[in-house]
Amino acid sequence: MLNVALFGPPGAGKGTQSARLIERYGLHYVATGDILRAEIREGSALGVAARAIIEKGGLVPDEIIVQILEKTIRENTGANGFLFDGFPRTFVQAYILEGLLLKMHTSLMNLVSLEVPQAMCLERLLGRSRTSGRSDDTREVIEYRLREYQEKTAPVLDFYDERGVRVAVDGTGTVDEVFRRITDVLDRSLRKVQLNVVLLGAPGAGRGTQAPALAARYNLAYLATGDLLQGEVRRGTPAGRKAAELLEAGRLVPDEIVIRMIEGTLQSHPDKNGILFKGFPRTLVQAYILDGLLRRIGSRVNCILDIRVPTLELIKRLAARAGTPRAMPYDRATDTIVRRLEEHERYATAIANYYEKTGRHRVIDGVGAQDEVFGRLCAQVDIAFRQAR
Repeated sequence: MLNVALFGPPGAGKGTQSARLIERYGLHYVATGDILRAEIREGSALGVAARAIIEKGGLVPDEIIVQILEKTIRENTGANGFLFDGFPRTFVQAYILEGLLLKMHTSLMNLVSLEVPQAMCLERLLGRSRTSGRSDDTREVIEYRLREYQEKTAPVLDFYDERGVRVAVDGTGTVDEVFRRITDVLDRSLRKVQLNVVLLGAPGAGRGTQAPALAARYNLAYLATGDLLQGEVRRGTPAGRKAAELLEAGRLVPDEIVIRMIEGTLQSHPDKNGILFKGFPRTLVQAYILDGLLRRIGSRVNCILDIRVPTLELIKRLAARAGTPRAMPYDRATDTIVRRLEEHERYATAIANYYEKTGRHRVIDGVGAQDEVFGRLCAQVDIAFRQAR
C-alpha cells in the first residue's frame, strides 16, 4: 500500500494537493478536519465534544481522533493506500498512526512536508476567510493555529526524520509546480520498494523480449532460467549436458537441476528494486519452491504477469523464430514446437490457479505490437509497486 502523510502549516496547500494526489495514485483521503466537521454536522457525540475545540483553533484530543481514524481505515482497506492530511499533528499521534498501520501489515512510505513561510500562510488563510464562511478562519484563530503548529506539531518531523521517511518539499509557487515536486518524491520512493515479479507465458508469448525491458525500466535483477541453463550447457557441466538433451527434445528440465541454479543465484541485490523471474516457476511444484526460497530471505512474489497468446499465433511465432539467432533448440521442428506447447499447457492451468488465489495474478493480452504489450505490463507493475507497501 502507498501510505503518505501530507504535512505543513495551515495554509500550506495540503487540501489542494491532496485532491490531485488521490486521483493520480488511487488513494483514500483521510483528513481528520473534514471527518470531524462531518461528525459535527451529524451532531454525533464525537462531533459535540470536538466542536468547541475546533472553533477555538485547538487540537482535538487523541481519544477522539484515534476512534474516527481507525474506523475510517478499517472501512477502506480495499484502497491502494491512504493519504493523511492533518494527521499526525503531535508526537503521540505519530505513534498512534504507526500502530494503526502496523495492524494492517503496512507502514508510512513518506511524510511530505510542505515548506511555506508563515507570512505566506497567514496571507493565504486570510484570503480564504473572506469566502469560506468558516468560523475558524478569523485572524485570531489563524494566528493561534500557526503558533500551535510551530509549538506542538512541527516536532513530529523529528519522529519521521529518525525513520528516514520525511521529505521536505518547497510549497511555494504554482499549484502545478508544487504538485510536480511532490509526485517526483513519491515516484522515487515507489521505485525503492522491493518488488518480485514472475512473468508467465507459453513459449513464443514474448517473455524473452518483454522481461529484459521490464527489468531495465524498474531496476529489477533479471533472473531467467533459460539463460542460466544455456550457461550450464555452454560450460559443459553435468547439469548442462543433461539439460541440453531435454531442451533438444522440447522437455522440461527436472526441478533438481533448476532449483540448484535458482538457489545459487537468488541473493540480495542491494542496488536493485527486486527480482524479475522469467522461466521460473514453470510448474505448481516450482511455485511452492519459489515461495519457500523467497520466504527464507524475508521476501515474497508481489506480482504475477501472465501473458496470454492464442496457440496458433504461438506456433507461427516459434516457427518464424527458428531461422533467427534467438532460436531455442525446440524451435527447429514443428513436432517439438507442438510438444513443448503441450508440455507448457499441462502445467499452466495449475500454476495460474495457484497464483490467482494470492490476488496478485494478472492476465496480460500478448497480442499486438511490442510496445503495446509492454505498456500493458508496465501498467500492472506500476500498480504492484503502489501496493507493495
